[in-house]
Amino acid sequence: MTEGSSPLLVAFDLDDTLAPSKSQIDPRIGELLVALAERVEVAIISGGQLAQFTTQVVDRLPDASPTAISRLHLLPTCGTQYYRLTEDGVTTVYAHSLTDDQKTRALAAVEGEARRLGLWEAETWGDILEDRGSQITFSALGQRAPLHAKTAWDPTGEKKSLLRAAVAERIPDLEVRSGGSTSVDITHRGIDKAYGMRQLSEQTGISLDDMLFVGDRLDPDGNDYPVLAMGVTCHAVDGWEDTARFLEALIPTLPERPTL
Repeated sequence: MTEGSSPLLVAFDLDDTLAPSKSQIDPRIGELLVALAERVEVAIISGGQLAQFTTQVVDRLPDASPTAISRLHLLPTCGTQYYRLTEDGVTTVYAHSLTDDQKTRALAAVEGEARRLGLWEAETWGDILEDRGSQITFSALGQRAPLHAKTAWDPTGEKKSLLRAAVAERIPDLEVRSGGSTSVDITHRGIDKAYGMRQLSEQTGISLDDMLFVGDRLDPDGNDYPVLAMGVTCHAVDGWEDTARFLEALIPTLPERPTL
């Protein structure tokens, strides 16, 4: 965006930006997202699956006008799936799934390397491996692991980086990247949050220059960094409370605009 201009679309990371990891949004964030959607298009891009978006965000939103609802865009698995909200619920724009062969090889590679490296935990909170259709996800402590356990498992990120590199060597035709604090994600090649932003631009007709992205991992090793690297205007936050403060300052500055 040029200096002094207002975004036409604001996109957010989910975990640790809008809510603590795998947790529901605070009512304050719900109210702010609806208020923002009264003025601009609002998107959420995350490596998580649609069920997480629904549980963490959609089900926690306060009552909203048809205009605000129509401006909400959901991009699970970094944009390999795209959904819009309507008054009748969530509708699919597209979903680009992995083939059965790709899924089989991805699951075998990540489990094999995790076991070889001693990163396959015996006691977990839920399944370690998850087929999300367009993405295979390894969660070292399981999908429902509490935040304190996830934070303690790999505080430096060394374990996750080691696993990511090892898996990538076994399946060079697929993309292997760090996901959340204890997760590794496998998708079609070239899939990251920059891909999701490009899909948003293509689907909405809004230029990337008119978008703003808000995330907590914009550092070079973070999974939000590809958005910054592609030249989209970004705002770094440290947790959902920081996001709330940013939105409370931003929303009053935005003019109301017609629905796409």
